[in-house]
Amino acid sequence: MFYWLCKYVLIGPWLRLLFRPQVTGLEHLPVDGPAILASNHLSFSDSIFLPLVVKRHITFLAKSDYFNTPGIKGWATKLFMSAAGQVPVDRSGGRASEAAITTGVRILNQGELLGIYPEGTRSPDGRLYRGKTGVARMALEAKVPVIPVAMIDTDKIQPPGRIWPKIMRVRIAIGEPLDFSRYEGMEGDRFVLRSMTDEIMYELMQLSGQEYVDMYATKAKSILAEAAVAPAPTAPVEQAASAPAA
Repeated sequence: MFYWLCKYVLIGPWLRLLFRPQVTGLEHLPVDGPAILASNHLSFSDSIFLPLVVKRHITFLAKSDYFNTPGIKGWATKLFMSAAGQVPVDRSGGRASEAAITTGVRILNQGELLGIYPEGTRSPDGRLYRGKTGVARMALEAKVPVIPVAMIDTDKIQPPGRIWPKIMRVRIAIGEPLDFSRYEGMEGDRFVLRSMTDEIMYELMQLSGQEYVDMYATKAKSILAEAAVAPAPTAPVEQAASAPAA
């Protein structure tokens, strides 16, 4: 109830008025039945604008941080995410990843639309990063199509760390469903899962126009963080000594 109340009464009308979402490819979405919506991930607002333009309810596998962050802001975020029907998952890997896949398959088996960000986290610089194979596992185990979705310019609207979004038009491109039934029964083959995931990411690259980087976004974030705290290079003593006086 809260999901539909927000979409059509409390928040949705204002978002449509301010951001004038332009969406193409809505005809590719199934009227009923399960499917995975695999999207690039540029901004927190991706999870707001996509449900705004899709008539059916979308359940996202949201990172658990949205549900366990302390403080008033954390409490408000948890309340909103829970009331909107979103599901927390632990993205730390290992058994947590298996639990996330099990949760995703359960949602799909209930006939719902499942929203997934194959990159696993937001892009740190607007480029498209290597996808994780969990989306392929879910597609094979639940026997559902994967529909690529490209969010465009949401990183300009609300980049990481920005609370209040910039008012500008948001664009969303929905691609044709990808049928992986030819791989049925091969969900345990890591080479098949990688091939499927790469195909999904290629479609996202084509739809979004983003530059593709064959590296996980989490690794890219680590590299950028290390570079940010590294001491600035200093000139050699000899060079400094021979530099002309001001």
